[in-house]
Amino acid sequence: MLNRIDLRGSSEDPRRLLPRAAIDVTVATEQVRPTVEAVREHGAAAIREATHRFDGLQLQQLRVPAEAIEKAEAELDPAVRAALLESIARARKVHDDQRRTEVTTVLGEGGTVTQRWLPVGRVGLYVPGGLAVYPSSVVMNVVPAQAAGVASIAVTSPPQKDTGLPNRNILAACALLGVDEVYAVGGAQAIAMFGYGFDDEEPGCAPVDMITGPGNIWVTAAKRMLRGTVGIDAEAGPTEIAILADGSADPRHVAADLISQAEHDPLAASVLVTTSTELADAVDAEVARQVAATKHVERVTEALSGPQSATVLVGDLEQGLRVVDAYGAEHLEIQTRDPRAVAERVRNAGAIFVGAWSPVSLGDYCAGSNHVLPTGGCARHSSGLSTQTFLRGVQLIEYSQDALQQVAAHVVALSDAEDLPAHGAAVKVRFGA
Repeated sequence: MLNRIDLRGSSEDPRRLLPRAAIDVTVATEQVRPTVEAVREHGAAAIREATHRFDGLQLQQLRVPAEAIEKAEAELDPAVRAALLESIARARKVHDDQRRTEVTTVLGEGGTVTQRWLPVGRVGLYVPGGLAVYPSSVVMNVVPAQAAGVASIAVTSPPQKDTGLPNRNILAACALLGVDEVYAVGGAQAIAMFGYGFDDEEPGCAPVDMITGPGNIWVTAAKRMLRGTVGIDAEAGPTEIAILADGSADPRHVAADLISQAEHDPLAASVLVTTSTELADAVDAEVARQVAATKHVERVTEALSGPQSATVLVGDLEQGLRVVDAYGAEHLEIQTRDPRAVAERVRNAGAIFVGAWSPVSLGDYCAGSNHVLPTGGCARHSSGLSTQTFLRGVQLIEYSQDALQQVAAHVVALSDAEDLPAHGAAVKVRFGA
């Protein structure tokens, strides 16, 4: 089922040889442009029209009534409630520890620069609800925003055909987190709603400063369009797992973890990088056995047999590390001897899961880490969602007259060198020149 790529002995750049999902956000952007522009011009009416056209639903109200959120929380399955509360508690502990502290640097007598960290004022959080629904994504988006001190938090998730509301578990998760501004809107129109807001019906939706959360290609395309109008976390693509394993790995664990991410989407990528042909063969056998017993057989089979998934054979662990660094996986598992030592040598990954007892599914729900992570190789330059995502660094520069006098000649010299004499004059005028 898994394609096989043999890189043993190869000196080529692995980035050219590794599997990737084929998505074209540029094409999708042009397709969602009319929807985004319609929402900008016509507000709620355009959101309703797009929801009817794409989802087949006539929405009575875009904002979810408070009583519907309260009802979802009251009817929440006790086991799911306990799991969500544990997920919230662990995520809150981790994200609270990510807060930054104000630092003041003294640059001589009377001269200081203070680095402050201020939260974004208002954020819009997108929670998917298509092939699968993700109450866990409510936790992963809301908790770091709250930890950062964001004052205004709104959540949106696609309406379900049977209720016209977001999935009830998503609503219940919002209730458990104290979020009461929730919208039954999905797709590109949801991103446009957050970016431009609407006030042509009550209650309206104020524009946000930042949009975060994963979504399909249409959501990603709309986020690209609105970058600059608002901040965005990332252009998330289909989910990915890479596993770096040697002959010590248990093929049952490896196969199960590859399947777990393939379950998300037919475009999901599952990549095994291994030094062991024997393990690769054993994983192939396990994949065939376990896929036959899983619920979403067709979806998983399409993902595992697609061009974005493969087993990659490498000559040794050193080559394996080069390959996973070139791939820059959203989720990277290390299933080798001395996995912590190997993990600490990895440079590029959204999140690294160390050893046989740290599967990616743990990180999806209850590890305390965040599951909104960079995809498509973006882990080579970007980070996952965190408390820091919602903080802005603002510098306070405070110099006394004497402190400015000490550097005045340097400011003038550099302004002259750049042929910007008015810059220098702004300093000289303070000293009577």
